[in-house]
Amino acid sequence: MLHDRDRIFTNLYGFHDWKLEGARDRGDWDQTGDFIKQGREWICDQVKASGLRGRGGAGFPTGLKWTFMPPEDRRDGRPHYLVVNADESEPGTCKDRDIMRHDPHKLVEGSLIAGAAMGAHVGYIYIRGEFILEAERLNDAIAEAYDAGLLGKNAAGSGWDFDLYVHRGAGAYICGEETALLESLEGKKGQPRLKPPFPANAGLYGCPTTVNNVETIAVVPTILRRGPEWFAGIGRDDKNTGTKVFCISGHVNNPCNVEEEMGISLRELIDTHAGGVRGGWDNLLAVIPGGSSVPCLPADVCHDLPMDFDSLMGLKSGLGTAAVIVMDKSTDIVKAISRISKFYMHESCGQCTPCREGTGWMWRVMERLVTGDAEIGEIDLLEDVSKQVEGHTICALGDAAAWPIQGLIRHFRPELERRINERKQAA
Repeated sequence: MLHDRDRIFTNLYGFHDWKLEGARDRGDWDQTGDFIKQGREWICDQVKASGLRGRGGAGFPTGLKWTFMPPEDRRDGRPHYLVVNADESEPGTCKDRDIMRHDPHKLVEGSLIAGAAMGAHVGYIYIRGEFILEAERLNDAIAEAYDAGLLGKNAAGSGWDFDLYVHRGAGAYICGEETALLESLEGKKGQPRLKPPFPANAGLYGCPTTVNNVETIAVVPTILRRGPEWFAGIGRDDKNTGTKVFCISGHVNNPCNVEEEMGISLRELIDTHAGGVRGGWDNLLAVIPGGSSVPCLPADVCHDLPMDFDSLMGLKSGLGTAAVIVMDKSTDIVKAISRISKFYMHESCGQCTPCREGTGWMWRVMERLVTGDAEIGEIDLLEDVSKQVEGHTICALGDAAAWPIQGLIRHFRPELERRINERKQAA
């Protein structure tokens, strides 16, 4: 369990001043210029040593990702860009909005440091259009930073020039995918790009670009201040380090966002911070551990489950955004997964045939399985189609549509068969 002294987001609940003065009282913007003066390689090495992995879902090593940007001796005259993905669209996920609302200066400072680490003089924060207060807070925090000399020319006395802008999206889930986000940022239709080329070679306006999640960027200044060894010393092992903001929702007594150590057990997380499962642990049916796109897990594997990237991957699920959706035995699990299927059908951009056609087909079968109006053989057919969608699309939305269905069939197939048999008997 995480000690209070190790918490990075000390104003996650908005109890304190979110403005520059309050942020500085909490330690933000301390030594920022000195860190940047150490140079790109030093910053990337510090982030690598910390073991920080992307907090947006994929879990890719952050320091390594930054080094993909062309170094100084291979620059070809094109500008470099940092883009912060604040298009928090995953159902069940609500961590980034609290960071932007209550601790915006952590993100602003982190953007400056990350920009310097990848040779970028300009950064864009692409924020979900519905996040009205969060966008206002970010703009106010950026204005404060400019007034204090922390952004712009010679930002924070570092010798590095850096400008930061907030760009508001239109609320499309697909724009949470990094290349679709770049398309939208350029003023085009938000559809994913084919890769390669990857954004580090040809991203925003065809220039080298790195896209990172809000939480990933916001933790970097604290890592540099406290040292990578401190961050690497928190967590279950050297591949799952540091702290993580978990979003706990669904059938718990006190839904909440909480910063905890990577690898905390699911039961400790829920009991300590969310008041336990509604009706007690014996009433637990299933948990979606990382946002609506990852496969659900049944109650019998949830009690001592470590909440980290690799443990959940080993159970054929994923940490994703660490959005824990708890479902007790009052849940119609088939209907719940059908509703998730409808969401992904609705949010598909339609560019790829397997996703455009497959998401609608899977949802329609799921709706019949809710009532049992299907044949037993259709369960295997549905699983087969989900695997034809998975991995065969330009972006991961096809995977996100397929995985919840696969998890349902893997763990709750008897429930699907029961409904079909009861429907037949009633007829």
